[in-house]
Amino acid sequence: MDELLNAIAALVSLVSPEKVRGIAARVRGVDASKATTTLPSVVGTPLASTVVEQLAAAWQNTKVSSDELASMLIAASYVYTKAASEQSTELVWTGPTTPFVSARRTEQALLQVINAAEQSLFITSFVAYDVSTIVKALNAANDRGVAISMLLELSQDHGGSITFDAIGKMRTLVPAAKLYAWRDKADPFSDGRVHAKVAVADGKTCFITSANLTGFAMERNMEAGVLIVGGQVPIALDKHLQALIAMKVVVTA
Repeated sequence: MDELLNAIAALVSLVSPEKVRGIAARVRGVDASKATTTLPSVVGTPLASTVVEQLAAAWQNTKVSSDELASMLIAASYVYTKAASEQSTELVWTGPTTPFVSARRTEQALLQVINAAEQSLFITSFVAYDVSTIVKALNAANDRGVAISMLLELSQDHGGSITFDAIGKMRTLVPAAKLYAWRDKADPFSDGRVHAKVAVADGKTCFITSANLTGFAMERNMEAGVLIVGGQVPIALDKHLQALIAMKVVVTA
């Protein structure tokens, strides 16, 4: 049965719901013993035909009826489509490209999160320089009523590890932002640093990246990240960041 379930999963992740319904309709009129010769013609690509052949072969090793398999296909397609619509994940890469990964600049992904925010926006970064497009977007978010929170690494003069005052700089650039710092670092986190680079809007959209808020990170460095819309990850990340404040792990800078 696992072989059949795996074949169903492979099929519904490859072809459209409409095509799955067409395959299910054909299945209802076919005996399992004849499936390998009749089902592959329902789809139009070599890859899809191969997956349908695997489905047919797996079906022959079970006692599942035609009607049962058809229902399994339709149900699996519905669940897969619904899950995919509730959460999308996109790879974001800044730097030299290859045929396997297209370039989508880190700046574009971060701007998407900032511009999507309607109520709340939380950004964390190790360092932050003056990136004009990001600063402009943050101030525009504030103008439309978004509550902006930022967690940044402290400067050496304030007990942190970086040589300049990123928090002071950001306070000047985005005056409305609530700025937080990680000051008291008990074991096992002594000498720890704010290396997390994330942005989350309304608990609905988040960007997790290797990039700091710098011009080089936005445009020139090799940086990788994922942009997630919907699902549980943005919700969990937003709740986690808010809990760090509530528990006074991070405090007002």
